[in-house]
Amino acid sequence: MRLGINLGYWGAGMDSDNLAVAQEADRLGYSVCWAAEAYGSDAATVLSWVAAQTERIDIGSAIFQIPARAPAMTAMTAATLDSLSGGRFRLGLGVSGPQVSEGWYGVKFDKPLARTREYVDIVRKAMTRERLSYEGEHWTLPLPGGPGKPLKLTVHPQREHIPLYIAAIGPKNLEQTGEIADGALLIFPAVEHLEETALTHLRAGREKAGKTLDGFDICPTLPLAVGADKDVSALADIFRPYTALYVGGMGSPKQNFYNQLARRMGYEKEAAEIQDRYLSGDKEGAAAAIPERLIDQTTLLGSVERIAERMQAYAAAGVTTLSLAPAGFALEDRLASLRAGVEALERAGLA
Repeated sequence: MRLGINLGYWGAGMDSDNLAVAQEADRLGYSVCWAAEAYGSDAATVLSWVAAQTERIDIGSAIFQIPARAPAMTAMTAATLDSLSGGRFRLGLGVSGPQVSEGWYGVKFDKPLARTREYVDIVRKAMTRERLSYEGEHWTLPLPGGPGKPLKLTVHPQREHIPLYIAAIGPKNLEQTGEIADGALLIFPAVEHLEETALTHLRAGREKAGKTLDGFDICPTLPLAVGADKDVSALADIFRPYTALYVGGMGSPKQNFYNQLARRMGYEKEAAEIQDRYLSGDKEGAAAAIPERLIDQTTLLGSVERIAERMQAYAAAGVTTLSLAPAGFALEDRLASLRAGVEALERAGLA
């Protein structure tokens, strides 16, 4: 199992240190550095900045938002980043959510599965450097009846095939991801529930494509807080606002994929309360309503030994790249967490 680092969103208060974190991850042998975007910083600019100042670590978008860019533009960006980084780019895509898609980008959040499938088709076709034409429900290239003509990408990517990932949570999206992508980006991945909440659906999609999970990168992101095992409860409290935001306030009341995931993991009553409190403005109450076990199951907390045991469980479940999101605003704490991650991987016998 390999390790990754997730820098999250630029502008979250740790910007001045993020480059040092990426460079330390590069030095320690982490396999990939991911950057995110929502409605603040864009991931492409951050990744180009990181790629220019690192040597070996891959850079990955987790994720480029599908409603933010035409698929041909995403192909251009992917080819450019792969070329500039010397073949180190991984393309992660996702549909975002209804609030961002419709409120920020003005793109209707409808038929996300069909939209994703067409988007992936066009991106992959464009990156073959063949002349691009496409007839679908959501995109038609060139537009009919006008002056447009099929064009081909003029940039040569470093590699013929750039790894393509999809951020997926729901069963149908996971199945389609297994069918059309090279990897899956997972969030809130409790190892105790990974088979029924993710792997069984990914496996079904791979079977549709006549493939197995061999070679498919299963890549969850896990927040990380290192400390004494006796302090696990206090470490879990660090992530209460984060978990409350996603389970309680992300998406819309009817379309919160993270809330639905928590329900599928057995926290139906708790997920409903967290969402009700958060959407009513009681964010502290929402955070307090989160069961400690839910946080513990979806993060890495405690001593290096405890984290190593959890890593062994994730590897045994089928995880191939475990991306860490170290807690803390102090740079030295984040760097120490990166080193602890490598130590835990070695103790788990997975390095």
